Amino acid sequence: MPDATDSTEATVQESPSLLRALGPVMAIAIVVGNVIGSGIFAKPGRIAAEAGRFDLIIAVWIVGGVLCLLGALCFAELATMLPHAGGLYVYLREAYGKLTAFLFGWQEFLFNRPASTAALSMIFVGSLDIALKGVEFSLFETLALAIALQMAAAAINVMGVLWGGTVQAVTTLIKSSFVAFVAVLPFALEIAGRDVVDVSNFSATIVPGQESLSAQIAAVLLAVMWAYNGWHGIAPVAEEIRDPQRNIPIALFGGIGLLILLYLGANLAYHAVVPISEMAIPKNQEHVAEIMVTRLLGDWGGKLMAIGVMVSTLGAINSNLLLGPRVPFAMGRDKVFFPILGEVHARFRTPAVAILVQGALGVVLVLASAVLVEYVEYFKQKSIFSILTDCIIFVSSIFYALSVGAVILLRRKQPDKERPYRTLGYPFTPILYMVVYVWFLVYVFQGARMEALIGLGMIAAGVPVFWWWNRSPAEKD
Repeated sequence: MPDATDSTEATVQESPSLLRALGPVMAIAIVVGNVIGSGIFAKPGRIAAEAGRFDLIIAVWIVGGVLCLLGALCFAELATMLPHAGGLYVYLREAYGKLTAFLFGWQEFLFNRPASTAALSMIFVGSLDIALKGVEFSLFETLALAIALQMAAAAINVMGVLWGGTVQAVTTLIKSSFVAFVAVLPFALEIAGRDVVDVSNFSATIVPGQESLSAQIAAVLLAVMWAYNGWHGIAPVAEEIRDPQRNIPIALFGGIGLLILLYLGANLAYHAVVPISEMAIPKNQEHVAEIMVTRLLGDWGGKLMAIGVMVSTLGAINSNLLLGPRVPFAMGRDKVFFPILGEVHARFRTPAVAILVQGALGVVLVLASAVLVEYVEYFKQKSIFSILTDCIIFVSSIFYALSVGAVILLRRKQPDKERPYRTLGYPFTPILYMVVYVWFLVYVFQGARMEALIGLGMIAAGVPVFWWWNRSPAEKD
């Protein structure tokens, strides 16, 4: 009986194939663009409230970056060993079997990627509200704009991987420039003679939102890992990268290194200008960047920063619709989910059905989250953005840890498989990564139980679907 890989190869030969059109520059742009979205702009205020002091905050940002580098060391081996569309889905299938791979693809397609685009679209509209000072959107207008944005991004990515990749490259350049601008601005003004940096902010403290140090670290890391989320972004489009054995490691290490520098610089700038007590005020938590730039440059600066956040979130939405559909595409091509999702558009050479369905699911989650915030008591004190992002990070972390573990399993299961890149520091690198993530998941479950249970419920719901989809031919009759 042929295995999943054999069926995949047969399907590829019978239908239009994906186009290897992405070079190293676009590959790095995908990594950076898939990561920089709303996190570095919308999470620092919440981080300030949870940690209460700068030294802990900056330490956790460094830890988050190191975790991404450890993960990249492992993913570089997996991605060059298995350079196929689907990324983590392919790695999990090879290491753990069809069920684990299906559950990843299930939650990624039905929840994680749509939830990401939904959360990002809400931040986009919130920043548009700031940019158009004096104009306040109603809830209906906010939801309508968020929905229109997602559908427009889906249409761009249906038109071709180069269209999506070009949008990614342009928005990545702009939003990386904005993060660099934020990081440099207060110190440049200080050198120019303006007294804008208050060094006492770095030693100021407030009462943290969590009592124990471990809980504080976990709560901050939950927010930090949203800002870093997507660091593995090149993996799903590995089949569309030119010279993948060379360009995938370049994209992972170059992209993550750039991100760490940008994020540390931005956080130093925020705390140099805005007191931690002001960051932690609930209404300020998602707009620290705009507050800082407004204070330094006036209202026009705040509007400019809001536009920068809009471009940043637009790029991240595009990234989700560029990368995310490649997972259900791989599942459909393997015939473990709806085969129509595995079809390649004859003209555009993209997984058009998977892209459009993921865009539609993002719309559903925007509306569902709005209902939760409006009518469910637990969620009334939260924003749609925070609900969605906390659920995403908890669920994603489970599969990130399993995927890193796949490096160890595949070394044993497929020892003769060609590995153009081998993980530096093996086996300590993947073991350290998994130990930290298990600790992180335990504390997140304790601190954000409802969001964690929602995520676990989404995964569990996929088990009966998998069994039903993979029942024997006799049972299907």
